[in-house]
Amino acid sequence: MNSFGKTQVAIVGAGPAGLLLGALLAKAGVESVIVEQHDSGYVLGRIRAGVLEQVTVDLLDAAGAGARMRAEGLPHQGIELCFGGARHRIDLHGLTGGTQVMVYGQTEVTRDLMQLRAAAGLPTVYEARQVSLHGFDGARPSVRYTHGGAAYELHCDFIAGCDGYHGVSRQSVPAGALKTFERVYPFGWLGVLSETPPVSHELIYSNHERGFALCSMRSASRSRYYVQCSSDDKAERWSDDAFWDELRRRLDPAAAEALVTGPSIEKSIAPLRSFVAEPMRFGRLFLAGDAAHIVPPTGAKGLNLAAGDVGLLARALEEHYRDKSDAGIDGYSERCLRRVWRAERFSWWFTSLMHKFPETGAFGQKMQAAELDYLVHSQAASTALAENYVGLPL
Repeated sequence: MNSFGKTQVAIVGAGPAGLLLGALLAKAGVESVIVEQHDSGYVLGRIRAGVLEQVTVDLLDAAGAGARMRAEGLPHQGIELCFGGARHRIDLHGLTGGTQVMVYGQTEVTRDLMQLRAAAGLPTVYEARQVSLHGFDGARPSVRYTHGGAAYELHCDFIAGCDGYHGVSRQSVPAGALKTFERVYPFGWLGVLSETPPVSHELIYSNHERGFALCSMRSASRSRYYVQCSSDDKAERWSDDAFWDELRRRLDPAAAEALVTGPSIEKSIAPLRSFVAEPMRFGRLFLAGDAAHIVPPTGAKGLNLAAGDVGLLARALEEHYRDKSDAGIDGYSERCLRRVWRAERFSWWFTSLMHKFPETGAFGQKMQAAELDYLVHSQAASTALAENYVGLPL
């Protein structure tokens, strides 16, 4: 077996969480190597989130990866809730004392972080196969993998598992040491990406008797739209025309009339689930992002929670090396999970409020309508929504 050498932190996964952690550690003078099972094109090809909380924006700035986001991202000071054939604006900026969100695609975040790491000459191993984690319950952890037909072992002080829900990091934890909580929702989101101008300059969340719909965007000329569909549906069953027709039905008349349609450049169905694994630290292994938790996308929390995790982890590791203090490391799991469960609660609540649940019937739809009516006419309720949507501080 060939030894790749030794680093301070081995990061498993080169998605935005792993790359952001690597960038923050580099700023703090902490060495890292990233090991990723896929090639860079695959990582960039994943179409994901696009709403960044202020905490995430600040972390990207701190990492030195915020320049293009600042130039091309779309600051949003509100969202719109559509129900009963009309839209109602939630003033995020006004209700939270000046906080806003930034619309900037996860693909672009990943690209910026990749370019930053490459420009700095920091090591990333793409197409690493048979990745396995060892010794994290002791003093000598390592990451083993094969690359180009050769076997390698990377020795490190700590391992950061940023490799997603299906990755090896969480699977490496002994079953008895892990407690998981999960809810799988009985529907999915059929999403379409198109080179068309957004129907509105702010996101529209629609509650409709036919099901939920979301009008989002990635830029001033690229739109991202979703409609609720059955969990066993298939994207190939939907023509572009069928999708646009269904989306129009779930919007208010003004938005339906203003909708600009065009060929889809990506079409897929995302399942919805809530998932949390506890704890998030096992000796010298730390879980971060989707490796530890999944939220339904309704509240736009997935990428933001991952950024919060690695922000706290980077700070803890910096304190370990700079100040010889393990207080941040010891408190990492508890601090992350408190924030995670708050986001899980908000995402569950917002999902329950906006989607059609067949089992609740007409009574359930009336309860949703009553709560939405209260929400948009109560400043206290609107403020609670706004505070959670823009994100809680680290």
